[in-house]
Amino acid sequence: MNISKQVVTGNETPDLIHLFAANNKDFIKEMKQLLKLCKKNTSMGLWVSWYKKSSGIASDLSENMIREFAFQHDLVDIKVCAVNSEWSGSKLVVPVAKR
Repeated sequence: MNISKQVVTGNETPDLIHLFAANNKDFIKEMKQLLKLCKKNTSMGLWVSWYKKSSGIASDLSENMIREFAFQHDLVDIKVCAVNSEWSGSKLVVPVAKR
């Protein structure tokens, strides 16, 4: 699979990020960096995608793990969707009361 990574440079802060995480280790590593951006831009939308169980691709990451991590770091999930036949996605945001 070829996934490109768009890098924001300088003082720019994105309005939207979509993280594709193949496993829990990668998810935690990337989220530690992305949480810094969420603090800079509290209106940013952060989509996190993980392999669906039905994809047949082994992964130790699940929707519940993503949701639990989000709650522990002052984020909430507001949408869940099927991205394609292999990936599901969840949109995480800073709650309105904390913006």
